[in-house]
Amino acid sequence: MSLTNEYIRQRITEKFGDAITNVEEPAGFLTFEVPKEMNLKVMQFLHDDNELKFRFLTDLCGVHYPNQEGRELAVVYHMHNLVDNVRLRMKVFTGINDPDVFTATSLFESANWQERETYDFYGINFVGHPNLKRILNVDEMDYFPMRKEYPLEDQSRIDKDDEMFGRGGSIS
Repeated sequence: MSLTNEYIRQRITEKFGDAITNVEEPAGFLTFEVPKEMNLKVMQFLHDDNELKFRFLTDLCGVHYPNQEGRELAVVYHMHNLVDNVRLRMKVFTGINDPDVFTATSLFESANWQERETYDFYGINFVGHPNLKRILNVDEMDYFPMRKEYPLEDQSRIDKDDEMFGRGGSIS
């Protein structure tokens, strides 16, 4: 039996019912959303099931959606079944005022670094993480630089010439 998106969808829907939402297949890539309280349960099922076998966490990252009140932050998990060479994407949303999501480090050791990076740049608190602290930015930093709360450039800078970047003025 080949592992299809339809079969995976059927299995997770049988197990978790209406908790699986926003199912899509952009470019054939099965993508779905689960409540943040269920991230570990769904990943554990995908990992342990003898037919699904999603035992490799390819990537885990954060996304900031500033206009989605109560769902401003997302954690996106990319999981891979190496035996059947099938991948999927699972999304979990949380509010910016309550950025707690359960850690996946007990299931995937690779989640350790990826969750630290996501915390460092987005401020998502991975509950139960063994060493959740900044990994790339300085410890003294009191903000999360990948959130869309800050302008891309420092507007007060006077040491740069916009013409050098193709903005403003004419280039001779």
